[in-house]
Amino acid sequence: MLGRAVATLLAAAGDSVRTLQRRPTGLSSVTDHAGSLTDRAALARAVDGVDAVIHLAAKVSFMGPRSDFEAVNVEGTRNLLEEARRAGVRDVVYVSSPSVAHAGQPIVGLGTTTAEPARARGEYARSKALAELLALEMSTPDFRVAAVRPHIVWGPGDTQLVERVIARARAGRLPVIAGGTALIDTTYVDNAASAIVACLRRIDFVQGRAVVVTNGEPRPVGELISGICRAGGAEPPRWNVPGALARTAGSLVERVWTVAGAADEPPMTRFLAEQLSTAHWFDQRQTRALLDWEPAVSIEQGLQKLADHYRR
Repeated sequence: MLGRAVATLLAAAGDSVRTLQRRPTGLSSVTDHAGSLTDRAALARAVDGVDAVIHLAAKVSFMGPRSDFEAVNVEGTRNLLEEARRAGVRDVVYVSSPSVAHAGQPIVGLGTTTAEPARARGEYARSKALAELLALEMSTPDFRVAAVRPHIVWGPGDTQLVERVIARARAGRLPVIAGGTALIDTTYVDNAASAIVACLRRIDFVQGRAVVVTNGEPRPVGELISGICRAGGAEPPRWNVPGALARTAGSLVERVWTVAGAADEPPMTRFLAEQLSTAHWFDQRQTRALLDWEPAVSIEQGLQKLADHYRR
């Protein structure tokens, strides 16, 4: 979803866009290359002759072996950066996540803080933190690297958040955690894409550092989830689970999934329970000044676009 939005935005601006992913994009305005971050030869072909790289690929999951996350998110990032530098690429934007600096405590109006792999919650966040530090350490005047951390990206076509929320609501398996009162920031997909492109255009000002990107509209998590449910034609959740109970249950579910070797996503994890029961919203003033950027789509407009998508 996000990669498609970024590629479309770049092509519309007149850039020649090449993609590297495992499946065709279906976009007539870009040139597709098939491959994986673990395939050095494919990476070398993809970056040959390009000026800039936007690195959006990652293993995104609540569960899985550490080795899988490290192979794709850490070593895959290293592979891409080394091949890009070898090919003479000038600029790289690494798409990270605010989870790299989230240790489970509420985030209330913070700016961008340093990634901390040792304190990250879960293997995804830990591997993304390691990759971000690796990427920024490679930044030099001749090979400029910056990191963008879009927070909870959602919109039409989103399978990570929107589809799961709606599916569970329709099945009656979506609870409200801790009353749904935790104040959280999110990012509509069009805003995330335009911020990533802005980071590339403004890399003179951002190289060697990370910025958190959000809509800048903190909302109670229950309100946002209800809005997503209504947009998708599902009844919003009504039953409540206390935050402490959800976190304990999430830890137990993680153990069961790990012992069973289950391949699907668990219905709850401790990290997910923390995300749904603690505040996490960010001060966007520095981000907007560095990127010379403002979000163009409000939460209300995004929910309307989502509703239009499901009606179609």
